Amino acid sequence: MRERVKEIILESIQVKEELLRNKGVDVILDITNMAIDCLKKGGKLIVFGNGGSASDSQHIVAELVGRFKKERPALPAIALTTNSSIITALANDYSYEIVFSRQVEALGQKNDLVLGISTSGKAKNVVSAFKQAKKMGIKTVLFTGGDGGEAAKTADLVFTAPSTITARIQETHITVAHIICELIEEAFV
Repeated sequence: MRERVKEIILESIQVKEELLRNKGVDVILDITNMAIDCLKKGGKLIVFGNGGSASDSQHIVAELVGRFKKERPALPAIALTTNSSIITALANDYSYEIVFSRQVEALGQKNDLVLGISTSGKAKNVVSAFKQAKKMGIKTVLFTGGDGGEAAKTADLVFTAPSTITARIQETHITVAHIICELIEEAFV
């Protein structure tokens, strides 16, 4: 098992090293600048995803509303995955496909930034939310992996973890989210 543990760690490291060889750093900086611009204009970050990505969205929002490393004013961010009553009512009354788009419609404003997370890029509810955001003039960012699926075609800016393995994609997403949170925080301290 020791060798398998080492293999898994090396696999994770290799995915992150690939970001350094390709345009990963540039995309991270572009997303960071979009987020800082959004917040400086009085907007908020609206973050969501399904399953593990739902947990990641809540983690990202907690880092912004609370603090990442430094004491600073709270930054406006909301995770659309936290209100089970809204999610189950919308899924039951309409369809699961609109659980995020309906919330974007209700809560989104022009200066906001919508960040959807879908490891495969195939989540129809993420795509639907991006389409709603675009109708409202709200910029969209996707965190994904593999080829980005349908969601990559609908987002304004796409960060793609260079892997098709869900665990490696999720690890990369949280690493990138932490980098972005740290840079945002530095812009507001």
